[in-house]
Amino acid sequence: MRKIVQAVSFTLFIFGLLGWLYIVAVALVHPETLTIQLTHFAPWPREDTFGIVSFAVSFVSFFIWNLAKDNK
Repeated sequence: MRKIVQAVSFTLFIFGLLGWLYIVAVALVHPETLTIQLTHFAPWPREDTFGIVSFAVSFVSFFIWNLAKDNK
């Protein structure tokens, strides 16, 4: 079970971090687009909301991954 928690939390950490870094790059290059929707399929989430959620997922997943890591 610990290996599954480690794998899932590490995967969520990486993808959350990549999502947040994408929004950081968008904020630097095209800051006027942060308030528009992320995709044309749905009005929610907006780009800035996606960045906040991605950062939160990354932070929590990193914390869980460190707790589940083997301390050798």
